[in-house]
Amino acid sequence: MHFQWDWLCLGVLIISSVTAGMENKENLDADVEVEDFDKQSQEADVDRDKSSLEVVYQTPKPTGEVYFTETFDEGLSGWVFSVTLKEDTDDNVAKYDGRWEVEELKENALPGDRGLVLKSVAKYHAISSMLTKAFVFEDKPLIVQYEVNFQKGIDCGGAYIKLLSSSNDLNLEYFFDKTPYTIMFGPDKCGEDYKLHFIFRHKNPKTGEYDEKHAVRPDVDLKKFYLDKKTHLYTLVLKPDDTFEILIDQTVVSKGSLLENMIPPVNPSKEIEDPTDKKPDDWDERPKIPDPNAVKPDDWDEDEPARIEDPDAVKPEGWLDDEPQYVPDPNAKKPKDWDEEMDGEWEAPQIRNAKCETAPGCGEWVRPMKNNPKYKGKWRAPMIDNPNYQGIWSPRKIPNPDYFEDLHPFKMTAVSAIGLELWSMTSDIYFDNFIICSEKEVADRWAADSWGLKKLVASANEPGMFSQLVTAAEEHPWLWVLYILTLALPIGLSVLFCWPGKKSDEYIDFKKPDVSKQITKGELKEETEDLEDDELEEEKENEDTDEDERREIEGTEREFKKDNTKKMGREAPVSEVDGAGREDIYDDEEENEIPDGSQGDWSNKSDSEDEKKEADEGMGDRPLKSVRKRRVRKD
Repeated sequence: MHFQWDWLCLGVLIISSVTAGMENKENLDADVEVEDFDKQSQEADVDRDKSSLEVVYQTPKPTGEVYFTETFDEGLSGWVFSVTLKEDTDDNVAKYDGRWEVEELKENALPGDRGLVLKSVAKYHAISSMLTKAFVFEDKPLIVQYEVNFQKGIDCGGAYIKLLSSSNDLNLEYFFDKTPYTIMFGPDKCGEDYKLHFIFRHKNPKTGEYDEKHAVRPDVDLKKFYLDKKTHLYTLVLKPDDTFEILIDQTVVSKGSLLENMIPPVNPSKEIEDPTDKKPDDWDERPKIPDPNAVKPDDWDEDEPARIEDPDAVKPEGWLDDEPQYVPDPNAKKPKDWDEEMDGEWEAPQIRNAKCETAPGCGEWVRPMKNNPKYKGKWRAPMIDNPNYQGIWSPRKIPNPDYFEDLHPFKMTAVSAIGLELWSMTSDIYFDNFIICSEKEVADRWAADSWGLKKLVASANEPGMFSQLVTAAEEHPWLWVLYILTLALPIGLSVLFCWPGKKSDEYIDFKKPDVSKQITKGELKEETEDLEDDELEEEKENEDTDEDERREIEGTEREFKKDNTKKMGREAPVSEVDGAGREDIYDDEEENEIPDGSQGDWSNKSDSEDEKKEADEGMGDRPLKSVRKRRVRKD
């Protein structure tokens, strides 16, 4: 039974693992909980008996020093639409005439909460706003955070932002793709390429030119954030120690160093290949060469074909040499509109010859081909190590004339504005709750008052587990098999291991008690009384059995006595014989019940001798078996 319970536990563990795998598939690899939610989000009025979450939304207020905040609840005050044209583009699409609106979310909206929505398709959009105060990269971290919701999914387009570099000639009305920026950050997608940009423009200290440095791609699968039509929180943290972190929904998805995890590297290599160096003409890069001393064997025949006719093949019996494989269709008729002058002479279409279907084959028989055992192909000398091998040639190294070393790339160009310059093939991209600050706690509190409430409402309005499973199966039909197995497994295990089985008599009779268990006097007394009751019941059953056996023995004795009386010529009353027979049997039983061990052995011996004597006298086998059976049971 213990073995059966082990198997049942194993089945439960398997089901739990499958369920956990399905739930983990919906989450990121890292599991970082949302921190420091404000009291307002924690104490929101949640009606658990209803299908939706009811909260009272209030425009979030920053709790510390900030450089920029925007909730769009008051509209687009402070934002400037671009009126310029995009360079190097056809005039009919170069204009930044994409439409922006301030709207509530289409799903899971908070009453009174509005955001910036990109409304046009296949158009360029550009909008920007000045920061409250410029951010200078000195000794404070830079934290950039905002929300994005692809309300219709995304086919091809971006939702990234640009932090525009500070300059005296910065004019937001002429903000376009070539406007200098310091940092570009946010999601971007086209086709099946899902990106999360973090790009900063680094100034070469020697030449003064700017180069774009791209962070390595995150290891996390980003597809979910683009297609689930939920509001996600994107956060970039830049620290003065030249490290960075990228978070989605307050979960770190990428982190690294500005000196080590950017492409191309911030600092160039100290040495470069000499562009004037050329490989010598006699430089040998071959690691192996044909053996010049090898000679083709005399028996090597290069003219032997790879395949030859099988000389042992025999044409099958019944092969129809004179029958073609295809014959004209006898039922085909020339079309009425067939013009022989234009279309040529009409011929009936070919069909398979019916006679060939029952025969091994039709037409001229040709011997099948087989591999030629004498074929060796073209002879080539074996390869040996090249004694003149010099390795792969590479140009010599020279000092890099453009080398520099910037040990603190965090000290970037100051930023004074934020802008969105986007192209999209999908409309209704939602932006909300921008914040730029230097303290992580301030950004987290801001998120708790805004994105945290959206997350609670979305979680409350999500469909139940059954609906989610059905939806997942519609997208991935193979999940139906997994569901069926998951349901059938516990049922099968329950039937196999938990169905009550019928115990055998041997298991009941020979089950050994636990002799090592201590027994108290009370328990011993109860067991003794139970044993006596069992013995009394057994004796009563034996008496009933003895009565039946006595009657059977009496009948046998009567017949036996009658036969002996006839043989010996003597007649005796049956009643006397019966009485004697019964008396002897009862005496024998009383002797067998003597409790002394030695007497019992003697009685058994005497019984054995008596049984042999009675058998010699021709007494029937049946009464003896009955008496012996009764005695054994009684003992």
